[in-house]
Amino acid sequence: MASQLKACLLRLIDLPTKRIGSSGVSRQRQRRANGKRKQRSVLLLVENCSVPFDRRVWQEATSLRDAGYKVCIVSPRDPGQRAWEMLDGIEVYRHPALPNASGPLGYALEYSMALFWETLFVWRAFFRLRFDVVHVSNPPDILFLVGGLFKVLFLRKLVFDHHDICPELYEVKFARKGLPFWILSKLERWSIKAADVVISTNDSYRKIAIERGGKNPSRVFVVRNGPDLERLRPLAPIPALKHGRSYLIGYVGVIGVQEGLHHLIRAAAFIVHDCGRTDIHFAIIGSGSHLDSNRRLAQSLNVDHYFTFTGRVSDQVLLEYLNTADLCVAPDDHNSMNDKSTMIKIMEYMALGKPIVQFALTEGRISAGDASLYANPNDPIDFARKILKLLEDPVRRVAMGQYGRKRVELALAWNHQAPRLLAAYDALWSESAKQES
Repeated sequence: MASQLKACLLRLIDLPTKRIGSSGVSRQRQRRANGKRKQRSVLLLVENCSVPFDRRVWQEATSLRDAGYKVCIVSPRDPGQRAWEMLDGIEVYRHPALPNASGPLGYALEYSMALFWETLFVWRAFFRLRFDVVHVSNPPDILFLVGGLFKVLFLRKLVFDHHDICPELYEVKFARKGLPFWILSKLERWSIKAADVVISTNDSYRKIAIERGGKNPSRVFVVRNGPDLERLRPLAPIPALKHGRSYLIGYVGVIGVQEGLHHLIRAAAFIVHDCGRTDIHFAIIGSGSHLDSNRRLAQSLNVDHYFTFTGRVSDQVLLEYLNTADLCVAPDDHNSMNDKSTMIKIMEYMALGKPIVQFALTEGRISAGDASLYANPNDPIDFARKILKLLEDPVRRVAMGQYGRKRVELALAWNHQAPRLLAAYDALWSESAKQES
């Protein structure tokens, strides 16, 4: 049995991609030829967030739809969501929600269940759509096994969308490496090798795909987490959200261990108790495994009445808070994962013209540039001082916000990223398309 599984994996990783078209056909003629064939179809597979709440996956789906692809999605089901629905012309299949994992064994159980449910639902979608491409988004790095079945059995294309670097994520969560780290490293490499095309969220991830995953650079495309400027629209501030205080600090995102919200709460304690500032309120928008522990931390430091924890909210409520905020923060830990990752919240803050305070992370600095002040890594006191420095300089806040908004408009917004996504898909069927290992 073990030898058969190994042979199947080797076949998947080394399977060549079928070429289409002759070397003498121009791109324009090839596109005309493609247009005469049946409409191509795509299945997007995501495990760690439901759709449409996973903004990246949803934006990719709508861009592919607008480019003429038939699109369906398989994702987890949140409370209140339907198991199947047609959403803006996209078929969405949702499998039962998985238990929140705790510890290596818990994650192993979660991912085993994910593999079962997503395999079942992908086959269900295949019988309806007969998709040409399986587009898998990590984490976890096991979904290539689901998509790989269709590559091996039906010569479907496989796209790996690299959202998180899972070996580093494990190291951050459990403060160690060991056997699970080694296994995750192998799964990451297999995910990259098995894919016909790899989509990376930034140049740091692209480098990982090339150097650690062994992928040919011509098969790796950077598609950043660009914000949708139609969705992230300016609104009039709502002073009541400041709870009678002069300033509002905004945070939006997942609340897990690596997001570092505890740093912000400790910074708030310094601002209130050491600096005597009682004129600042903090809005925490989002949910996650560490939401309750951060609430308890705020209570223990006697700053809970300076915080509003909203949980997951609608886009309208999110926009009301962020448009009211005087500045926004990203207290993500400085670690091996976050230093290489692009945070969606940074892009959203910039899209709304908000100045930012964050720790000095490599990709965070690349994204925000002069739209942000950068505190010393994992230093809540310096983080607090950077907040106060910005609050005391309204002219600088406006200039930073304008810089960030302009940077998004000119280079980072999703309308600039969608053509990169479509270029990656064009490469699946280009004359020179082939699977490099």
